[in-house]
Amino acid sequence: MPNIRILTETDLRKVIDLDHDAIDCVQNAFVALATKDVRMPPILRLDIDDYNGEVDVKTAYVPGLDGFAIKISPGFFDNPKLGLPSVNGLMNLFSSKTGMLEAVLLDNGYLTDIRTAAAGGVAANHLARKDAKHATIFGAGVQARLQLKALTLVRNITSATIWARDLAKAETCAKKASLELGIPVSATSDGKDAAANADIIVTTTPAREPVLMADWVKPGTHVTAMGSDAEHKNEIDPALIGQADLYVCDSQAQTRILGELHHAIDAGIVTADATFPELGQVIAGNASGRTSDDQITICDLTGTGVQDTAIATLARSRCDKAAAGVEITS
Repeated sequence: MPNIRILTETDLRKVIDLDHDAIDCVQNAFVALATKDVRMPPILRLDIDDYNGEVDVKTAYVPGLDGFAIKISPGFFDNPKLGLPSVNGLMNLFSSKTGMLEAVLLDNGYLTDIRTAAAGGVAANHLARKDAKHATIFGAGVQARLQLKALTLVRNITSATIWARDLAKAETCAKKASLELGIPVSATSDGKDAAANADIIVTTTPAREPVLMADWVKPGTHVTAMGSDAEHKNEIDPALIGQADLYVCDSQAQTRILGELHHAIDAGIVTADATFPELGQVIAGNASGRTSDDQITICDLTGTGVQDTAIATLARSRCDKAAAGVEITS
């Protein structure tokens, strides 16, 4: 039997981070989704309402990659009250040729954080104005800081704003981001004010009602919405979908069910049979992206299995080179 490499979050953090390689890895995954015979089944989702919990299972096979990942991602949002993280999980990497388990990545959601932030960087790189300088992040968690970092990798971001309902949380996040990135980062609990001066807006919340309203978004702004990864989540005003000059998604099959698009359809702003370009199609040149500096563009990211397979493959490759982790024989 082949050996199985066991990799902990500590192992993974030593070899992989949010950098240009991670962004390129996720970008290539989106292109593959648009141009290759990728097999990506619908997300398997389990809700555990009694404990404010949810579990998502995502996977994808990408032709040309030696392995495919199956990710199990629980989110139990009352855990902080117990002194536990709200998100954890793991990825299992299997051989595409034999189906044998090759690696277990006990990342506790770390790789998901990296690939999610990288997707935000990819979206901004292809849809935001080239001269975008000020970013606003709605949300004050780990993903908020990672999304801002991703933006600095693809645009010359010189200042930023962090919004949260809890101003103290926004201030804490802003201080950490400013120290990490070396740019001034302000904090506010006023959403309209947060959006007013933004060239790029990223929403990173688990909100069930919009935190970003359509009339707050000025011409020329790019918006990436990445928190609406379940039917009940909704970060942006559905009217913004109708108002935007360009709406792009990671997977239209998913955003019709999970993303911001699904709320615009329910509100009657978008017809159920309307079609929209996917991010991979824009990157590959098979669909148009931003065509002028005054357009409002939106990218609706719900998270795809193809991203998980891509980031897991990159992580395992780096761990192999570093001889990280422990190998066992099953």
